[in-house]
Amino acid sequence: MLHWFARDDDDHEPRLGLAVPRSVGSAVARNRVKRLLREAWRELLPTVPHGQDYVLAARPGLAEPAEMRGREWLVAEIAGVLEKARA
Repeated sequence: MLHWFARDDDDHEPRLGLAVPRSVGSAVARNRVKRLLREAWRELLPTVPHGQDYVLAARPGLAEPAEMRGREWLVAEIAGVLEKARA
C-alpha cells in the first residue's frame, strides 16, 4: 500500500517512509523486507515525481513472495502502485 503527501518544497527529491508491521514476520523478516523495499525504491527513484513524500506500508504475507520472486518482482509491484499514484 502506498500513501503520498504533498510537500511545500517541490525541488527536493521525494522521501520514503516504511511501515512494516509485526504481522509481516519476525524481526529478521521485517528487516529483510525493509531492505528490499529500499533497494526497489532507489531503483525507481528517477521515475518518482518530486514534491511529494511517500509511505510504503507492507502487508502481512509480503516477506515470502518478495523472497521467492525476487527484487524484480518487487520493483514491478512498486512501479505499478506508483503509476496509480500518478493518475
